[in-house]
Amino acid sequence: MSLFISFLTMSSIQAQSIASSLGLYVFPANNQDAATQEADETACFTWAKNQSGYDPINPTQVVGATVDRSADGRAIGGAARGAAGGAAIGAIAGDAGKGAAIGAVVGGVRGRRSKVVGDERQQQANDQAAVAKEQELANDYNKAFSACMEGKGYTVK
Repeated sequence: MSLFISFLTMSSIQAQSIASSLGLYVFPANNQDAATQEADETACFTWAKNQSGYDPINPTQVVGATVDRSADGRAIGGAARGAAGGAAIGAIAGDAGKGAAIGAVVGGVRGRRSKVVGDERQQQANDQAAVAKEQELANDYNKAFSACMEGKGYTVK
């Protein structure tokens, strides 16, 4: 057990390489030593950051466009349709005005609910697009870093 604890302590002390922090495996195909590989990773970190415009240490935060949640007329349109339907039903029942009023309220609520649901769906789509853009930026950086390391004689996966 003490050997296991010693291993954990030593491995947590060792600094993580740039490549491993990016989730990449780098093999020194030309027998480069550890110091050379560290220097090459540092140079490629800077080069990839300049080429891609992305810094994995301070990643770009992409925010989804905010949906305008103000009224857009759906409640009014719903109220008008509801009033017309309510008036028709009310006329059959003997009080077109009362039917129209009830129909207008129900139609307005339905129209507003439709807007809220549509806004929520749009906001979710905007947020998903932002996450996808952040991932795209990170992937572009990883491609640039990998290209640089491969150019220096490493195998990168």
